[in-house]
Amino acid sequence: MSYRTADSFRPVTLDDVRGAQKMLSGVARVTAMEGSRHLSQTVGAPVHLKCENLQRTGSFKLRGAYVRIAGLLPEERAAGVVAASAGNHAQGVALASSLLGVRSTVFMPKGAPLPKVSATRDYGAEVRLHGQVVDETLAAAQEYAAETGAVFIHPFDHPDIIAGQGTVGLEILEQCPEARTVVVGIGGGGLAAGIAVAVKALRPEVRVVGVQAAGAAAYPPSLAAGRPVSVESPATMADGIKVGRPGDVPFRIVGELVDEVRTVSEDELSAALLLCLERAKLVVEPAGASPVAALLSDPGAFEGPVVAVLSGGNVDPVLMERVLRHGMAAQGRYLAVRLRLTDRPGALATLLGVLSVVDANVLDVSHVRTDPRLGLTEAEVELHLETKGPAHCAEVGQALREAGYTVIG
Repeated sequence: MSYRTADSFRPVTLDDVRGAQKMLSGVARVTAMEGSRHLSQTVGAPVHLKCENLQRTGSFKLRGAYVRIAGLLPEERAAGVVAASAGNHAQGVALASSLLGVRSTVFMPKGAPLPKVSATRDYGAEVRLHGQVVDETLAAAQEYAAETGAVFIHPFDHPDIIAGQGTVGLEILEQCPEARTVVVGIGGGGLAAGIAVAVKALRPEVRVVGVQAAGAAAYPPSLAAGRPVSVESPATMADGIKVGRPGDVPFRIVGELVDEVRTVSEDELSAALLLCLERAKLVVEPAGASPVAALLSDPGAFEGPVVAVLSGGNVDPVLMERVLRHGMAAQGRYLAVRLRLTDRPGALATLLGVLSVVDANVLDVSHVRTDPRLGLTEAEVELHLETKGPAHCAEVGQALREAGYTVIG
């Protein structure tokens, strides 16, 4: 069963977005706009952060989900709704349905982070774990819709969803009317499309720049081909924008109204998440940090004032720990080295003394004595060090070599 109806293909207008804003009054928060001195210095122009990570449910997804479900006919509401999501859309649909008194069922992958599964249940949805990847989960949700008559709520490919997300654009212009550039992450395209509809209708001179993770960048080849094309096996830590194919409805809008789509690497995403946490004191998921990653990767490319949309803050603590270490490594603030030394009493203490002289903080030590690669009197040590930047990493390496150690990794 297809989720599409004739209504799915109608255009999205400024009036639609303004109507969505009225509908969301008292439901969605008008999220804060925070200035960033560090990013402003980096870019050479004022940079403001639109904090949708502080929205109810932790992301912008509530906006579109509520508008879509609120627009259902009484008989459609009676049949309930169904969605498929690994996290943010799941929570948005669950809360929107509860607020509107509609029964909701949400299919989530078996490997979905437990905090997101628990939150979706707490917001009132029946959660069904199915499949290992979102595509399998999506198929199960659509099959459920066909069997039960429940209305399938797509995460981005519907005009009502786009109109709801577009209310972020209205808030941006109200809070920062002098903005010259808006930077927003793109997965399926619903948020970028909605923001572009609102911003370009009111301020056509403002540039709207989309950002995708390089490992899941379906928009650049799709825009080049003039139609949505799929990226096989998208891979990125930014699961909020890990979408293999643009939505048909947002693709048309993005192609017409979004000025540019850029890509960022995993290292750049990690560094951006770390910056948001350290400098802005904001917990942001990797997808939400993608606009900041774009600013850091090419700061001279953006005319200010710039608004970067932090689209969500639902990050699993285990992933957060890994990403932060990755970000520290990318900035030269975390160094892992392996080396061999003579296996004798005091050898490890001597090594740690060398590191102490150059002020490298030892986080972890792994000591291996029994390995066929090692000589009878050798031991291998792996050290995880906290360092102060690339220059300090080079200083640590130089000190180890001068002390007679052979670094092997």
